[in-house]
Amino acid sequence: MFESLTTRLGNVFDRLKRRGALSESDVAEALREIRVALLEADVALPVVRDFVEKVREKAVGQEVVRSVTPGQMVVKIVHDHLVEMLGTAASEVNLEAAAPVVVLMVGLQGSGKTTSTGKIALRLKTREKKRVLMASLDVARPAAQRQLAVLGEQAQVPTLPIVPGEPPLAIARRALQTARLEGYDVLMLDTAGRLHIDDALMAEVAAVRDATKPTETLLVVDAMTGQDAVNVGKSFAEQVGITGIVMTRVDGDARGGAALSMRAVTGQPIKLIGTGEKLDAIEPFHPERIAGRILGMGDVVSLVERASETIEKEEAERLAAKVQKGEFDLDDLLSQLRQLKKMGGVSGLMGLLPGIAKAKKQMAEANIDEKALGKQEAIILSMTRIERRKPDIIKASRKQRIAAGSGCSVQDVNRLLKQYDQMRSMMKQVSKLGAKGMMRGGMPGMGLGPGMVPKGFDPSRFGRR
Repeated sequence: MFESLTTRLGNVFDRLKRRGALSESDVAEALREIRVALLEADVALPVVRDFVEKVREKAVGQEVVRSVTPGQMVVKIVHDHLVEMLGTAASEVNLEAAAPVVVLMVGLQGSGKTTSTGKIALRLKTREKKRVLMASLDVARPAAQRQLAVLGEQAQVPTLPIVPGEPPLAIARRALQTARLEGYDVLMLDTAGRLHIDDALMAEVAAVRDATKPTETLLVVDAMTGQDAVNVGKSFAEQVGITGIVMTRVDGDARGGAALSMRAVTGQPIKLIGTGEKLDAIEPFHPERIAGRILGMGDVVSLVERASETIEKEEAERLAAKVQKGEFDLDDLLSQLRQLKKMGGVSGLMGLLPGIAKAKKQMAEANIDEKALGKQEAIILSMTRIERRKPDIIKASRKQRIAAGSGCSVQDVNRLLKQYDQMRSMMKQVSKLGAKGMMRGGMPGMGLGPGMVPKGFDPSRFGRR
């Protein structure tokens, strides 16, 4: 989401870091470029003004002038103020109330409100071990109530039975009564939306709020709508009162300004962000980690967390044992491709690695297709079990059969086999070096050289759940 902003700010900071000492004019020029970058990223003008002034106060002070690395000090000041703008600390859904805790979902039509309700319900069920009941109050949009019921079936989270013709306020009261009688921990109410804010929408939401006394009123906004999302946030905060924000479609090509403006405009934190279409594609919003991503510092903590959630411990241990023996076949490569897809693919992971912005640009220029993972998986699945275990037997006629079976070309098969040979060679080196030697000497073929592995990063954690 922040790719354009990251690139612009990266260019500014690269120039600052190359200078031994910084004059006030150097800082002023950098701040002008930062201001333009933020405005082009759709950050609200008042937020940009406040941000630039706060950075200016610190950046022209004695702290920077006397610093051994003035450029790095300016980057740190910008980072600290970005964190402050985004909300300082992570803040998840508040469940500190008597059961059933009511979570009211509000927002405009098409913002992803119903899908976010299902995602949060699944998250509370699996991570917090809560009994969750969902209820749709959207009687205006055709099939909206049925949509939530289908999501409930997929997430295995109960939904309130639909009574045709029942008005939203009556549904809310029935849902609350059901949650109390049947011992649910959390009640999630998915309200109706509109294409734009109007008095009828606000009155309906306010009536439901007054009747159910929600612990959380979460505003769902689409990151792709830019400045409009900020205006919607301001209106709901003033007229209904919200306790937090759920931002959807942050995996798209939005410029990111809405996320940077929301906290300052509404006074409430972004609590969760939707990162994809799947029901488990939602994660907490960590201001410090997001600031790190924007400034190209990466987010290794999130990378390790994502790995620990998706990588099976037994599978990791099995592969580690094979690597130690210098063994690595195409079944192992298939396993690694599937784990990579689970973790968000190449582009999803690269956004979490430090200093990777330039590499992403090179990938884009080289037309590296994210769909290549699926193509490689199809090629391996078109092989026989013996071919996967002994790839050396794959010659011309076998390559043609595999290519036809996977819908790819022989060149694609050759490319995969070459990649496999490189990885197998790397695994043999690793078996000689051991894990410590690999981390000290870099990871050949994976783009990580000496000194690029973060200090304190323990690869063994990738096997934990």
